[in-house]
Amino acid sequence: MIEPATGTLLIADPFLKDPNFMRTVVLMCEHNEEGSFGFVLNKQFDYTLDELITSFEGYPIPVYCGGPVNMDTVHFIHQYPDQIPDSQEIIKGVYWGGDFEVLTTLVKNNQIDFSKIRFFIGYSGWGKDQLDGELNEKSWLTVAATRKLIFHNNPDDIWKDSLKHLGGNYEIMVNFPTDPQLN
Repeated sequence: MIEPATGTLLIADPFLKDPNFMRTVVLMCEHNEEGSFGFVLNKQFDYTLDELITSFEGYPIPVYCGGPVNMDTVHFIHQYPDQIPDSQEIIKGVYWGGDFEVLTTLVKNNQIDFSKIRFFIGYSGWGKDQLDGELNEKSWLTVAATRKLIFHNNPDDIWKDSLKHLGGNYEIMVNFPTDPQLN
């Protein structure tokens, strides 16, 4: 396991009961002395982008529930730093945010490969020292993010594949029940 930082994946402990984060993987977009924020990668939202934003009509792009904070905001991560100005690098080749109007134009002109972009409603956020407390409580495991995990072609497998990415004894956790009393 590694220290949390920008570009780290937070993998929910198999027994974490918080309904917002049960069996989730969060991509950390920022982690500093003031706090942390990121996006849940593997929790699909009930609506597609065209159902949330009228300017995307005709583009039923999946949206993910980035977390419980500011559920009235849409965010995105992508692999298009040269085409989308003002984006910020998370890891090599992966960026978050940027000029939304430019993104909208790129989508409408079919210049975006949807396997290289993810949209989120809301985000996950932690105040100063809050995430450190949760890590001390063993609520999260940490591993360096990879593009393959971030843009996984089957989001339902991200949690299991992230544990496998940790290797060793963590791989057996993929088969742990949600509630150990049910064993």
